[in-house]
Parts: sequence; C-alpha cells; structure tokens
Amino acid sequence: QVQLVESGGGSVQAGGSLRLSCAASGYTYSTYCMGWFRQAPGKEREGVAVIDSDGYTSNADSVKGRFTISKANAENTLYLQMNSLKPEDSAMYYCAARRGTCGPMSWVLTSVQSFAYWGQGTQVTVSS
Repeated sequence: QVQLVESGGGSVQAGGSLRLSCAASGYTYSTYCMGWFRQAPGKEREGVAVIDSDGYTSNADSVKGRFTISKANAENTLYLQMNSLKPEDSAMYYCAARRGTCGPMSWVLTSVQSFAYWGQGTQVTVSS
C-alpha cells in the first residue's frame, strides 16, 4: 500500500551537487519517520539522514555540512540535497519510512531494520 519512488541520481564529478527526491504514496500516518540510506557494493546499508513528522532532522557525521534532508508535506515528497560530493558518497541511495517517531536521533540512523517501507533506490556515482 505504501510506495516510495526515488529519483534524481546520476553521475557527477567530485565537488558537484545532486538533489534526490522521494515520492511517497499511500502514506497517511500523522506520526512517522522518514530517511535516506545508502549502500555501496560490498558494504552495509547505512543511514544518511532522517526527518520526523515534526520536521526534526539528524544527519550522519560523514555528511554533516554537505547534505540536507527536507520534505514537502503537501506533495508527500522527501528530498536530499547533496553538495560537495565526494567519491566515497557513491552508492545506491534509498528512501525509507516507518510509522511512529524516529526515536533518539543518535540511534535511528543505525536502525536500518526498523524501517518497514523502502524505495527501489537511485544510483549516485561521484568521480574524482
């Protein structure tokens, strides 16, 4: 019933920018947690940034100051603005969501297993 569709990925050179979008449908919960996760080949999926229904956000240390998560409630769209991209940012980026609050922001980015809904992913490749 809940569907998440990512878009906006692509190939850029180091230092460039990309803006990822996640279109959500069938997601009507008043209290929720949504976020962006990424996974590179041979590595575990990791949290990038999350935002709750009140607008509070948390970013992974590796992207602080470079990435910004935001949402447009009326359009049911989640965004991830990525600036100053580095080769190590290359990965498949996924949009995720779950019911309820995000919980402690220091913990939620590590709780991949707690998110019930996932998009198909959009590839981001950063060349040096």
